Amino acid sequence: MATVPHPIEIKYSREQRLLGVRFDSGECFDLSAEFLRVYSPSAEVRGHGPGQEVLQTGKEDVTIDGIEPVGHYAVRLRFSDGHSTGLYSFTELYRFGRHRDELWQTYLDKLAAAGVQRQGG
Repeated sequence: MATVPHPIEIKYSREQRLLGVRFDSGECFDLSAEFLRVYSPSAEVRGHGPGQEVLQTGKEDVTIDGIEPVGHYAVRLRFSDGHSTGLYSFTELYRFGRHRDELWQTYLDKLAAAGVQRQGG
């Protein structure tokens, strides 16, 4: 079984609203606050089982207000809309980085299917 790279640096740019994650593999990913908020691993967003996901809307202007380490495996992100219940495991952050573009397109497709427009494009 392959070992997932471990983050060696996690920095947030408030101006760009991007969380930069650099892994010990040399890979670096920039993940927007909006992306991380709409893909929160919390039960509030993902539900308690398949088909129970809750489509997040209106998160275009959300920012990250805090980053708290959780053990040696995750971070808790506190968002400007009050959301703070998701634990972002390092494995999840790596997966988000590797698949960001396709996950983002999936989100945009779900918004379109629900007839929801993102503010600002």
